[in-house]
Amino acid sequence: MTRRTTLIRVSRTVTAALAVLTLTVGWSESARASPQPAHTQHSAESISFASISAASLSRGEPDGRLPAGWRVTGTGAGQQLVWTSPDPVPMGDARVEFHSGDRLLGRPVAAQDRRTFRLKLDGIRLGPVAGLKALAGGRRLDGAGARRSPDARRAAGAAKPTAPLPANPVDPGVPGKYRTVSGEYALKSVRLPGFGAPVEMRAEVVSPVGAPGRRPLALFLHGRHYTCFNAKGDQGMSWPCEAGTRPVPSHRGYLRDQKLLASQGYVTVSISANGINGQDDAADDGGAQARSSLVRLHLARWADWATHRSSAPAAVRAAPPADMSRVLLVGHSRGGEGVNRAALDSLSRPPADQDGYRGPVRWRIRGTVLIGPTVFGQNPVPDVPSMTILPGCDGDVSDLQGQIYVDGTRGISRGAALHSAVYMVGANHNFFNSEWTPGQAEAPADDDFWDGDTPDPVCTPGKKARLTATSQQAAGATYIAAAARLFVAGDDRVRPLLDGSDRRAPSAGAARVLTHAVGGKRTPAFLPDTSMAVTGGRVCAQVDPDPGRACLPPEGSAVSPHFAMWETAREPGRHAVAMRWSKPGGAVRIRPARPVSVAGADALALRLIVPPNTTGTRLDIALTDTSGRRATLGGARIDGLPGSDRTASYWGREIRVPLSAAVRSKVDLKHVKSLELTPRSGSGQAWLVDAWGWRPGTPEVRAASLPRVDIGHLKVAEGDSGVRTYRVPVRVSGHGSGRVRLFVTDPGKDKPGYRTVTVRPGSHDFDVPVEVRGNTRFGYDITHSVFVKAVRGAVVGSHLGGLTVQNDDAMPTVEVKPVADHVTEGQSLRWKISLSAAADVDMDSAGFEIQPVDAGAELSTLDVDGTWLGDTFGESPAPARPLSKVSEPSFLLAVVPAGKLSAEVAVPTVRDGLKEPEESLRMQLMTFDDSWEPQKGPVFTGTVRDAP
Repeated sequence: MTRRTTLIRVSRTVTAALAVLTLTVGWSESARASPQPAHTQHSAESISFASISAASLSRGEPDGRLPAGWRVTGTGAGQQLVWTSPDPVPMGDARVEFHSGDRLLGRPVAAQDRRTFRLKLDGIRLGPVAGLKALAGGRRLDGAGARRSPDARRAAGAAKPTAPLPANPVDPGVPGKYRTVSGEYALKSVRLPGFGAPVEMRAEVVSPVGAPGRRPLALFLHGRHYTCFNAKGDQGMSWPCEAGTRPVPSHRGYLRDQKLLASQGYVTVSISANGINGQDDAADDGGAQARSSLVRLHLARWADWATHRSSAPAAVRAAPPADMSRVLLVGHSRGGEGVNRAALDSLSRPPADQDGYRGPVRWRIRGTVLIGPTVFGQNPVPDVPSMTILPGCDGDVSDLQGQIYVDGTRGISRGAALHSAVYMVGANHNFFNSEWTPGQAEAPADDDFWDGDTPDPVCTPGKKARLTATSQQAAGATYIAAAARLFVAGDDRVRPLLDGSDRRAPSAGAARVLTHAVGGKRTPAFLPDTSMAVTGGRVCAQVDPDPGRACLPPEGSAVSPHFAMWETAREPGRHAVAMRWSKPGGAVRIRPARPVSVAGADALALRLIVPPNTTGTRLDIALTDTSGRRATLGGARIDGLPGSDRTASYWGREIRVPLSAAVRSKVDLKHVKSLELTPRSGSGQAWLVDAWGWRPGTPEVRAASLPRVDIGHLKVAEGDSGVRTYRVPVRVSGHGSGRVRLFVTDPGKDKPGYRTVTVRPGSHDFDVPVEVRGNTRFGYDITHSVFVKAVRGAVVGSHLGGLTVQNDDAMPTVEVKPVADHVTEGQSLRWKISLSAAADVDMDSAGFEIQPVDAGAELSTLDVDGTWLGDTFGESPAPARPLSKVSEPSFLLAVVPAGKLSAEVAVPTVRDGLKEPEESLRMQLMTFDDSWEPQKGPVFTGTVRDAP
């Protein structure tokens, strides 16, 4: 599927108005329709839509009409919501999603041209359309919001760089003592569940020369990018690559990182995943499980080769044997989500029917590095240390949702594993991979950051904050090496580079890198939730469409990685504390439901967000114990990150204040009642993400035995009679018990219901029954979606599933007969549309294209009721023009309501007081075949004569 000049076939008569027909109509003597099968569209929320007019479908205008670039095509079960971008949307890792307001409609499939995106509606009726949006990684793609006007942050310009942080005594970016050798292996392709074509087993190996003994292994997995290209520079998404094209060598894009690690004694391997990239568009999890399977298939081979060297490829035999008890996984973008899932699957088995690797686990994952990652499932592995790089100028996963790999681990397990977020100011998404970097790549490549109509003060190339490709790659390699040195080698001297201790690595050059972390030797203290009593501020919801509850305005340009959305527009259990002040001195007091302990800690570590580009926000921080003793720990100054309306820059800075003042004041640190934050700067805003007792060091991590939850998807036939109860397939494995939050969508409802469930292997606490009532009436497939997230003491693999009830009844046939096709002006021309049987759903039972008359005068816009004309076509009567020319083309629709057998199409005429010849209206019945090509049906004629 390389880029072609072949056009996607859209007939001139195929418009959105025509496309809303939901009956495929054939005809006999009385214009009968034949049935067509229904198909399933699985989405996170089942949305019920009210009908819209032909004008709404054929115009990109306000007041309920589809916005520009949007249309509906197809008929019946083949009906699709289509958005066409003015420019190609580059293939990337963030998923394109269609939203209506704050509701997720579904995830469309991209056409070969990367401009057209189609989402099957399966008979779902489209309702209020003014809120239609195409989003990717939180960034709006469609014309209504893609080019926003500059906001106050843009006008203010980027914040001026602060003084460099102190250098860390140990710099992990310094090359080691070993020379390196490179090579590649290609094994037999493998088949993965849900993927039609085999996936390649190809990898680039870089290893140290002369390193003694078994060496730790670092495995790299690239993200989602174009799969194939040709000599002309065209790129495509097919797999396998078509004749005349060859694979994009994305797996060779981390050679700099590999060579640095190899020089330090690591064996490194970077694996290719083009076969997944070319097939993952329909996977519920975006391909996370497939990538995990691929990673573990490679690890299994390396485990074999570690003991059977003679069977290894030459590139592997040239390397020292791998120590499979010390493995680091590095994933970029969707590769990040893939290695996260591989770490989980190495601790607890995924369902066999979803997994492409069935063998034993003969390795131990010591840590993961996640570079600009996606996290569609929001299911991080709590007991495997991680470092997540957040590129400040990411134009692909632009909401920086990878922050959830840090925040989402809080309270899930023991909390010993360190989870670090590394915010790299001025870095984009692509340049971490040299094969995605212009001037370095073999295939075509580009800068993923989008400039829009005006230069960005932070991220436009050439701006002071923006990193060059080589600077970004140097910083990336340095911090990957830091994670390897901490997680695998256990060198605590590099921890200050990752845990919010405000140290820099000289090898990262001029890159401004900021960090914070959870886990390690932190103890939880103040984690905002609704049980907290807050005075002077408020507990706000991180994800909520209600501006009064949300931490940041839901529709504004302020974006925080901490508040990344998931499957639902309102998510319980995620909160922060919002502060706003207009003068110094008004304390915000935060009191948890129960006293907390920070005993044994050296400092209180707070993660605080302030608006981008602000400087000098000052807060005093105090603790009070249950007996009333109070101590001011100290003051803190917080500066905002450089940001604009195109960056996700509302990010928590880690602030530490020593607890020594509390010790001197004899505050009982085992029983702390409240935290006070008192502004000392003139006016401002801040958000408390959380606060912890902190002390230095990196504890040994032992993974807890936790129950694991995986949701499956079941499809059942509706049946002709009776009531049957089915259950959504839920697999609970592992050991122990834990809690998850379960969300269930009921078709026709805008919001999912949810409850907290205790899960344990072998129990039946996690039960999602669905009643299915059989009948013989036509309907559309109905999906009951289920999604789940860990709350405490549990992990989640496949987070999304459900049950689809498939229609098994034939579509009713339709008859079209005239009721009044010869009328006097002032009366209505009418045709009756009858169904052979009532349906369970509204039926768009016929569509008529108004055509020029063969002879005589044609009915004009001044001959029909003006309100009807506006409602139907979005047009005004003047100037006079034939009805066949009122739009391109002019269409009339008829909807037979659910449970009814007939409806009428009416064209109301008006008396104009003019003496005119008889005027006519000529309409042809139209429908589509299975290829969306329009089919011509019978012609119907109506005539109007002057009133006496």
